[in-house]
Amino acid sequence: MKSILNTRTKLRVGFWNVRTMYETGKQAQVLREMKESTLHILGVSECRWTDFGKNTTSTGETIVFSGRKDGRHHEGVAIILFKSAAKSLIEYHPVNERIIRTRLNTKPVKTSIIQVYSPTNDAESDVKQDFYEALQAEIEKIPKHDLTIVMGDLNAKVGNNNTGFERVIGKYGCGVMNENGEQFVEFCGNNNLVIGGTLFPHKDIHKLTWVSPGGRDKNQIDHIAINGKWTRSLQDVRVRRGADVGSDHHLVTANIKLKLKKIAPKSNIKKYDTGKLSDNKIKQEFRIELRSKFHVLQNNNIENENQIDKHWNRVRDTFSKTSEKVLGFRRQVHKEWITSETWKLIDKRKDLKKKLCNTRSERIKDKFAEQYSNSNREVKKATKKDRQNFIEGMAKEAEKAASEQRMGGLYQIIKKLCGKRRNANMPVRDKQEALITSERQQYEQKYLKLIPH
Repeated sequence: MKSILNTRTKLRVGFWNVRTMYETGKQAQVLREMKESTLHILGVSECRWTDFGKNTTSTGETIVFSGRKDGRHHEGVAIILFKSAAKSLIEYHPVNERIIRTRLNTKPVKTSIIQVYSPTNDAESDVKQDFYEALQAEIEKIPKHDLTIVMGDLNAKVGNNNTGFERVIGKYGCGVMNENGEQFVEFCGNNNLVIGGTLFPHKDIHKLTWVSPGGRDKNQIDHIAINGKWTRSLQDVRVRRGADVGSDHHLVTANIKLKLKKIAPKSNIKKYDTGKLSDNKIKQEFRIELRSKFHVLQNNNIENENQIDKHWNRVRDTFSKTSEKVLGFRRQVHKEWITSETWKLIDKRKDLKKKLCNTRSERIKDKFAEQYSNSNREVKKATKKDRQNFIEGMAKEAEKAASEQRMGGLYQIIKKLCGKRRNANMPVRDKQEALITSERQQYEQKYLKLIPH
């Protein structure tokens, strides 16, 4: 696999309408396609998660998301950051179930990304108007010097005729402009944005982003737009038809000439493997090692405050060195609950999609479409079965930990079984109930107000 950590030459960004991340096993499939496509950032439309938040996956990716507040699993947007990109995250702002905004620390300027999921072309005009008003409000909050990206499922056909829209649309669009396309083009024109998918002379198969269930209709309705000042930083935009997660939308990727910068180095706290103390042999070894070292410390006389501090440091170091020598450090082992047999079914479905995309015969295409639909059902059934088996296995481990009175292990298992996406790093609100999403502002809000003036 190509090195995904090298961002000296370009930043690889993608976006995808995956139809749902709420479906069992879908997140793992999306993350695998993200890694295989060597993407640093992946925007997701229609993730269908509720509420909003930020969490870290078992493999280290960071996900920020924004969904509905009424508990319904509809709409929803998210942005997935690979490890290198997550270190550059300055802040994120969940707007609603259709818009989320993030800001990254990049060179030569900072980058603001807005991931969207627009109403369909048949939606009521009031719904569309509310969407673009909210999107306009977010654009106006972005600092003027930032490289600005608006991307996602816009449900907008901008067409292949750029007459009168030369500053917004390139020469290589597809189809005929629809009503949503007119609104999107007008929005881009008002905000000096250029639609990247129309700038590069690719074949239509590398520009068309959506295929109808029957395969008869194909449109370019997913877009990435960048502010005109930085258009030359956009090196390529194209569709990756080979990526597959069971969606009727294709993955769209873009190369941007940028370099990621870390916000600040985070301390890597290592934990000792205290679970080994349940073994009587290791527990006895730990006691003997600790007793012999403390025997030396007892001979030291403490006469003043400075010696107290030195003595404490010696005690601390004694515990640390003994724990490192006897127990070692705890290793995080992430169990993959999707079995190899299920991954083979996923690969089979992916191969069928490639055949479906590359076949010209309508008769054979219908045949592959039916096989793909059946394969998709098999994948869903298999992932649900794997998830159920994983939960039952974890429940047995919990019972064993409880019988052996390993409360720490029992707590960790229960925590995994609960499966809550959000972690402690949730946005806080200020006195005016406005969301504060940057880590620095959160720190000031939580702690500096406690300091007396």
